[in-house]
Amino acid sequence: MMQARPNSSYNIQQVSNVTGLSKQVIRKWEERYDLIQPERLDNGYRVYSEEDIKKLLKVKVLSEKGYSLKQAVAQVLEEKQLDHAQVELPIEKESSFPEFNDFVFKLLEHGTDLDEIELTYTLQQAYFHYGLENFLDKVVLPFLLEVGNRWEKEEWDEYQEAVSSMIVRDFLVQIRRNFHYRDDAPLVIGCCLPHETHEIPVHILLLQFMMKGWKSFLVGASPAPGAIESMVEKLKPQKVLLSASTSIPFERNPKLLAGLDQFAENHKEIKFYIGGAGAMQYFACKNLKNISLANSIEEVIN
Repeated sequence: MMQARPNSSYNIQQVSNVTGLSKQVIRKWEERYDLIQPERLDNGYRVYSEEDIKKLLKVKVLSEKGYSLKQAVAQVLEEKQLDHAQVELPIEKESSFPEFNDFVFKLLEHGTDLDEIELTYTLQQAYFHYGLENFLDKVVLPFLLEVGNRWEKEEWDEYQEAVSSMIVRDFLVQIRRNFHYRDDAPLVIGCCLPHETHEIPVHILLLQFMMKGWKSFLVGASPAPGAIESMVEKLKPQKVLLSASTSIPFERNPKLLAGLDQFAENHKEIKFYIGGAGAMQYFACKNLKNISLANSIEEVIN
């Protein structure tokens, strides 16, 4: 099981796992730029704090944006001095930096190690600590965003990305299955489009609906053609949420949205929405009459 960390302290391997930086880079930034001051134990080993990790992540973000390391370190240290002086920082200076809590740090560490047991255990701890709404906002979404970033930058391989995503998905499925709702609660159906394999955003969206008193049904990853229409006909929901994180569904079937729009035309008593990065990219050049583009959860729930 997970070893307890006194005051959320990390050894250098754990810091490397969390930040995606090599141990050599961490030591270089510490020694050459005096960016962090890890505590030394009696045995001579260094231990790092969450604050050290946040500084490393901020320098990493700035260096990826084109700052030299010297400039990046100077900006992060200057920001820290201003924080201590209780001077309000400009919003744009803070918004681009990752602000992870200890649960996200642990998830990144265990995702790096492909440790399924510890990933699940950490998710359980975070869920019981925060409650569902804050668990989604403060843990699941930041973790998944960083998993995607590391995959795109090739800092993580396909197994690290796949295992981390699978564990999160399975955990969200478990929450949905055990969620209690009224028998007369309104029904919402969440649907991945055919050829869309990313179902985690739909799980999150349905959980957000369930917190508002809805019951939900999921048409999962890459459903067969006609499956969405069939389930809508059978279950008669009040709302249908269509999700496309990629453009693949529209590339595979250019007539997909037109067909679903016509289906929605024949079911005007049901509200149809579509969202996701792929949908937003594709939706701009389409003139759909019965399916609304959803930019936020508030638009859909309200």
